[in-house]
Amino acid sequence: MIAEIIEWIVNTVSSLGYPGVFILMLLESSFVPFPSEVIMVPAGYLASKGEMQIIIVVLCGIFGSLFGALINYYLAIWLGRPFLLHYGKYVMFNEIHLQKMEIFFHRHGHISTFTGRLIPMVRQYISIPAGLARMNLPKFCFYTSLGAGIWVIILTVLGYFIGENEALIKEYLRDIIVTLFVACTIGVVIYWQLQRRSN
Repeated sequence: MIAEIIEWIVNTVSSLGYPGVFILMLLESSFVPFPSEVIMVPAGYLASKGEMQIIIVVLCGIFGSLFGALINYYLAIWLGRPFLLHYGKYVMFNEIHLQKMEIFFHRHGHISTFTGRLIPMVRQYISIPAGLARMNLPKFCFYTSLGAGIWVIILTVLGYFIGENEALIKEYLRDIIVTLFVACTIGVVIYWQLQRRSN
């Protein structure tokens, strides 16, 4: 089943071209999460064969990720806040907790959004607390695009240079994910230390 889905995604990217990359990355970044590597790696491989332009592929991936993140952002604003306030009392979550979360994202939403876009299983959902906290929209778009851009470029370059070697791609991806996680952890620790000193 999964292999069939991946094959469909590859065929979609190949047949639809740039709009396919944009639409699939939009879905991947919003409410239908699936691995972005099955989109951007094949797109990078197609670019290596001259069937697509790598810069346009990267831009479609970034904008698709941003628009998908904006869907979650606005869904959280329209549906999440009333839902949390109405049902949160059953899990000891009240308006004070929501206000604290809003204050946190007003102060630290940029670092949370940026690092969240680089961590698997977090990148699709980091937009939801940002939307609940009504994080500054221009900042949200900038840091979402920055984090998504790094990830999209990594996947596209992998596909461009080693797109036919699935085993090597998996090995590189594992190492890259570990490196990004460690880098994000170090970055967050440094950020908190600087915040403590400034306060």
